[in-house]
Amino acid sequence: MTVSELPISTIVGLGAFVTGLIFGAVANRTHFCTMGALSDIVFMGDWKRFRSWMLALAIGLIGTQAMQSAGMIDLSKSIYLQGAIGWAGAVIGGLLFGFGMTMAGGCGNKTLVRLGAGNLKSLVTFMVIALFAYMTLKGFIGLARVQMDSLTAIAVAGKAANQGIPALLAMIGIPASVAQWGTVAVIGGGLLVFCLKDGEFRSSPADLFGGLVIGLLIVAGWWVTGVLGNDEFEPTAIASFTFVAPIGDTMQYLMTFTGSTINFGIAAVGGVIVGSFLAAIASKTFAFEAFAGTEDMGRHLIGAAMMGVGGVLSMGCTIGQGLTGMSTLSITSLIALGSVIFGGVWGLKYMEEGEVGAALKAVFARG
Repeated sequence: MTVSELPISTIVGLGAFVTGLIFGAVANRTHFCTMGALSDIVFMGDWKRFRSWMLALAIGLIGTQAMQSAGMIDLSKSIYLQGAIGWAGAVIGGLLFGFGMTMAGGCGNKTLVRLGAGNLKSLVTFMVIALFAYMTLKGFIGLARVQMDSLTAIAVAGKAANQGIPALLAMIGIPASVAQWGTVAVIGGGLLVFCLKDGEFRSSPADLFGGLVIGLLIVAGWWVTGVLGNDEFEPTAIASFTFVAPIGDTMQYLMTFTGSTINFGIAAVGGVIVGSFLAAIASKTFAFEAFAGTEDMGRHLIGAAMMGVGGVLSMGCTIGQGLTGMSTLSITSLIALGSVIFGGVWGLKYMEEGEVGAALKAVFARG
């Protein structure tokens, strides 16, 4: 059987696994990590890893919008642009996810990378994220999520083509192409200037490489689902990298393999773990690590639960909304990104202060 004769789901799965493999290996070797980036700023005043994340955002945004303009993909069919503006889920979910990732030692992406490198704490975190993600997506907590969305979401149907920033700008008479590339120039161009103007960042090959490659992989994800997976008879949902709901899907897939079909998210999760594993073996950094004690385990369990709930409420994690969602120029993604960053800083200050209220005061005191 040739590649062209394979089912589209298998072709997309292979593409997702390969891109995930690269993602995991690069994230492992460059220490690409959102929580780590915020921690560096809060505790050391070091912005290099944050600039690496912002470089990935800029590259992913510019590349994705270029494919959209070229007619290669149709972002209007993505979950980030469809439907109403779920601002409440983005705010509450983003805060929960950001705070939770500090408790669990890293976001969804970092959990997969650490798992591949032998961290047994991340195995437990993985399973708890999966459980709470599915509870929020389709289970017990899902009822409250749906009710919250129905009461708070702002509909855009009939007012704008979708909830993308360019579509909202077009409502006031700005031509579509001007709105699109003007937004790209402001956000993407502004971030490139922010990143590359810093001499320390420019002199850090690992951070430069990590940001560049991760950003290109966001674009590659859209290409795998939107171009490689574009089939009239077996259409693939257009998507790119995100990790919270796919972690839940992966657990379900492993349990119901014979009756399930692989998708981009599941294959990407597997690719990231294997890629990190191979990088750890090659660099001789693979090592088993367990919980230091009851307190350490409890903190990881609480953080993982918060990430599972928060990641679904906000429709994505630091990668899913922070990079993939932002590459679509979704207004909800922008709200979620700001909430995740605030929640992450709040969580880091909580680790320092020991009290939620005192940590919140400390966040504002930094200003």
